[in-house]
Amino acid sequence: QVQLVESGGGLVQPGGSLRLSCAASGSGFSADVIGWYRQAPGKQRELVADITPGVSTKYGDSVKGRFAISRDNAKNTVYLQMNSLKPEDTAVYYCNAKRYLLGNWFEYWGQGTQVTVSS
Repeated sequence: QVQLVESGGGLVQPGGSLRLSCAASGSGFSADVIGWYRQAPGKQRELVADITPGVSTKYGDSVKGRFAISRDNAKNTVYLQMNSLKPEDTAVYYCNAKRYLLGNWFEYWGQGTQVTVSS
């Protein structure tokens, strides 16, 4: 079982920055694919970015060049640095962990953290 706790959300003005953190409990974190997803009111949840154990990264088209995902396996933590924030980045941001174990994929979600971009 993996527990994920997000932090770092809040209210920021357009053009500002925030850094989200996702802290994972338990062992095995370094082998997990960790992703950030977001869901705005009335919209489907979408991938923001993810990072593999080999530190390969993938980004959603709307955040490329503005957001950066990184991981610190020693701290069981993944970060999402968000720069040049826009009002359309407003959403609840969720941390996701995917773990491959005994021939099956297991998926875990955090409770989410609200990001609001507004003047």
